[in-house]
Amino acid sequence: MTNAISDIWARPSGPERTERLGAVLHVLYLIFNEGYAATSGASLQRVELSAEAIRLARMVHRLLPDDAEVAGLLALMLLTDARRVARTGPDGGLIPMAEQDRSLWDPDSIAEGVALVTDALARRPVGPYQLQAAIAATHDEAPDAEATDWPQIVALYELLMRIADNPVVRLNHAVAVAMVRGPRAGLELVDELQADDRIAGDHRLHAVRGHLLEMTGERAAARDSYLAAARQTASLPQQRYLHAQAARLADDQ
Repeated sequence: MTNAISDIWARPSGPERTERLGAVLHVLYLIFNEGYAATSGASLQRVELSAEAIRLARMVHRLLPDDAEVAGLLALMLLTDARRVARTGPDGGLIPMAEQDRSLWDPDSIAEGVALVTDALARRPVGPYQLQAAIAATHDEAPDAEATDWPQIVALYELLMRIADNPVVRLNHAVAVAMVRGPRAGLELVDELQADDRIAGDHRLHAVRGHLLEMTGERAAARDSYLAAARQTASLPQQRYLHAQAARLADDQ
């Protein structure tokens, strides 16, 4: 990967360099995501992967300090990684963002990430990493979950869908819509995604559906969705969390 980064710098400007840079940024994005939310295994996070992705993103940013998407990706990583310590409890269990102790979030990473994305968004054109970083910054700057600027997040996701539409973006947009317009509005968007083969078997779709159904008071249906989500993830912490959500609803009936 280091050689690939150096190769970008050595190449002349033009379509080939743009293509190579895009490929490198995408790989770094995937490495970071696997480190931040491991898709399988006993641990929710693989810190060594996310740390390496940040290190390499810093290297690319040093080589290309004026590239807004490079800055956006680095900002996204920093703003997301800032919450890492608060994402798990003493037993390694998942703690969702709304329930996290925000005093554990890393203020230095947040400040650096906000500065990077603020500068990047002032340039043109605006790209998907910048918009994702802006969404992460909106979350990180809220003093508590209730103070989150959900209308702003909805607007940012709608911009993101115009330039980088995919089912995961649409799923996140559905969550934001639910927070602004109510869970029924979010469920309508989630139900549309169930026909999309790219995400229909993804545990995140069923987990979000369970959460929104629970918000509407449909506890039995929510429990079924949590159990479906648990069956579709190979991450043991995710499985434990989803089974606990389902068991909580069963206990309340």
